Amino acid sequence: MSPLHIKKGATSHSAYNLRSTFSDVEERHTLAVLVENEPGVLARVIGLFSGRGYNIESLTVAEVDHTGHRSRITIVTTGTPQVIEQIKAQLGRIVTVHEVHDLTVEGRTVERELAMMKVNGQGDKRVEALRIAEIFRANVVDSTLSSFVFEITGAPDKIDAFADLMRPLGLAEMARTGVAALLRGD
Repeated sequence: MSPLHIKKGATSHSAYNLRSTFSDVEERHTLAVLVENEPGVLARVIGLFSGRGYNIESLTVAEVDHTGHRSRITIVTTGTPQVIEQIKAQLGRIVTVHEVHDLTVEGRTVERELAMMKVNGQGDKRVEALRIAEIFRANVVDSTLSSFVFEITGAPDKIDAFADLMRPLGLAEMARTGVAALLRGD
């Protein structure tokens, strides 16, 4: 019987994961962690990251099962493939954690951000800011005689493009948060 000569990573439909986990390249991953909804759980999960020097780029927590008292913690972090695997393994060992999913690897995900931006300006700059906000479907959530606060949701690239256009018009402050969700099925 002749041996199979398959190049490493030759197909995305392989029965085996041929991707090397030994790499120095940092990757951005979104992890969804299903946990018990009880006091101290978030502190334990965050303590795991801070205690080992891992960085959290984004963190979102929401109750997903009221009767079962479960919440989902969505964490965006970066690291080498070895570090990501270590994070997932260590999260899985926490008693109150039920499931850990790497949304970046597991399948189709939808990622959206919410941003609030304060734009200072008067005269033509105010009119231009409102025109751009309408194009991007941003909502005005607060207005004074000298500023607007816009709320915008969408893909991270959309938020970046909107912020880039608002900077010359007087972008003063910005706050962002991101959420990713796993889409099951086709």
